[in-house]
Amino acid sequence: MIGDKAFEFYNERNVEDYVQIPWTEVTYVVADVHFKGKYIPRFELRTKSNGSFIFATKTPKKALRAIRNYVPADHMRKALTIGQKIKRFFTRKK
Repeated sequence: MIGDKAFEFYNERNVEDYVQIPWTEVTYVVADVHFKGKYIPRFELRTKSNGSFIFATKTPKKALRAIRNYVPADHMRKALTIGQKIKRFFTRKK
């Protein structure tokens, strides 16, 4: 659930298992984008103090569009592709 004050995730199998992340705590939203945006399997919310949380939904595009209303556009990123990760591994300085 995406509310005006926080992002809330409830487990379908166990309703008592939930996470609430206030929008003031979210620093970045990173989405895994494949096939030029046609397939988004998951997205990650990075927070200031509690680390990062990875979420998968049935409708990720709809969720990311709703998140875009509360997180600035310059804080929404695409994850690195496999090719970019390999290139970074071989070109980084030691």
